[in-house]
Amino acid sequence: MSASPKKPSLVQSMALGGAAASFAVNFTHPIETVKTRMQVSGLGIAHTVSSTAKNEGIPAFWKGIAFAYGRELSYTSVKLGAYAPVRDMMGAGKDAPFYLKFLAGAITGGVGSVIGNPFDVMKTLAQTNKGTSAPLTELVGNMYRDQGILGFYRGVEVNIMRACVLNATKMGVYDISKGYVCDATGWARKDVKTAFTSAFIAGFFMTCTVSPFDRLRTALMNQPTDKKIYNGFTDCAVKTIKSDGFLSLWRGFVPIWARFAPQATLQLLTIEFLYTKFGFKSI
Repeated sequence: MSASPKKPSLVQSMALGGAAASFAVNFTHPIETVKTRMQVSGLGIAHTVSSTAKNEGIPAFWKGIAFAYGRELSYTSVKLGAYAPVRDMMGAGKDAPFYLKFLAGAITGGVGSVIGNPFDVMKTLAQTNKGTSAPLTELVGNMYRDQGILGFYRGVEVNIMRACVLNATKMGVYDISKGYVCDATGWARKDVKTAFTSAFIAGFFMTCTVSPFDRLRTALMNQPTDKKIYNGFTDCAVKTIKSDGFLSLWRGFVPIWARFAPQATLQLLTIEFLYTKFGFKSI
């Protein structure tokens, strides 16, 4: 009789999580670039896509991809890869209450966001730059010159909140959905159909809960390196609602969902594939 799959260690799972995320971001980065520009400009998706392609060319949709790789190998390796080990450490098994799985996702998401915040800031600035792409060293140098180390942690408060809500929703809903999907269809928990269906469901709920935090994070991180427009999360939220209305917090909902659904699906399918290849138990 073959041995049952073993559980990956924290380091092993984080390495596989980073690899899965780095693979997925190649396909989802253009969608995020459109989403980020929409949030900043307030223009529609069709105008944003057409003007970017016409004025800057197709490669512009991948602006900031180098910083995106850094983000995935830092932030996402923790939020995605560390989830299963942290969940198991908390004793949140198959029949555990949903709030324990949400808590495990919030913990890993929050910790990962602190580590990856500098990459998030630089990625946002690169994506919204409509001129010639500046060298990485120039972007980083300008930020350090104008704002010092703290400049790389602008928007960290909302980024932590966003990451906690995002990962709690993503991993919690995904984990719980797998149980419901298995019961409803008879598919195995590690079946690719189970993972795909559960990931797509998680992507929708992620968009609903995360959009306001994502909008405010973009506004905070997109401030010029030599100018401070907002005095933190609360000031940004108040000014944004006052200027654009409460519903503007969900601006870019469609491209956010268009990014989250395939991104969550690609990341989760890839890490499940890697878990299987390395002989580990599925999430």
